[in-house]
Amino acid sequence: MLTQMINLFNFKEERLFMQETVKDIMSKDVVAVMPNDSAEVAAKLMSEYDIGSIPVIAGGELKGLLTDRDIVVRCISKGKSANSTKVSDLMTTDVAFVTPENSVHDAVSLMAAERVRRLPVVNNGFVDGMVSLADIARIHSGPEIASALTEISKKTPSYRR
Repeated sequence: MLTQMINLFNFKEERLFMQETVKDIMSKDVVAVMPNDSAEVAAKLMSEYDIGSIPVIAGGELKGLLTDRDIVVRCISKGKSANSTKVSDLMTTDVAFVTPENSVHDAVSLMAAERVRRLPVVNNGFVDGMVSLADIARIHSGPEIASALTEISKKTPSYRR
C-alpha cells in the first residue's frame, strides 16, 4: 500500500513538473548590467547579490550574458584590468533562454543541452526574470534534475566563448 502511495505521489509530481511553467518558479528581481559597464561593476553586483551570472541589457533587451567565470577567464587571467574592460568584450552573445510560458521540463532540458545552470527568461525580447537549476531543485527532485546536473557538470575539453 505504501509503495502504491509513493508511486502515485511520484506520478503526480512528474505530471506537475511537465506542466508547470517557468513563470511559476522564475526569479523576477533581475540584476543586470549594460554593455558599456566595466567588468568591475559587474563583479561587484555579482558579489553584492550573490549571483554567478548577470544579463547584459540595452534598451531593456537582452544583448548577452556575463558569468563570474567569463570575468576570470577572459579578463583577469589575460592580465586585463576589470576596471577598464567593458562587459561587451567579455559577455557571451549567443545566449540560450526560455520564455515565461516554457515548461519547467523544457528549461531543464535546455540547461542540460547547453550545459548551463541559469537561463534568462525573455518575453518579446525583454528580460522578465532568471531561472536556475537551484530554483527548480528547490521545488522538484528526481532523475531528470539529477541527469541535468550531471550533464551540466561534465568537464569541457576547453573553455569556449
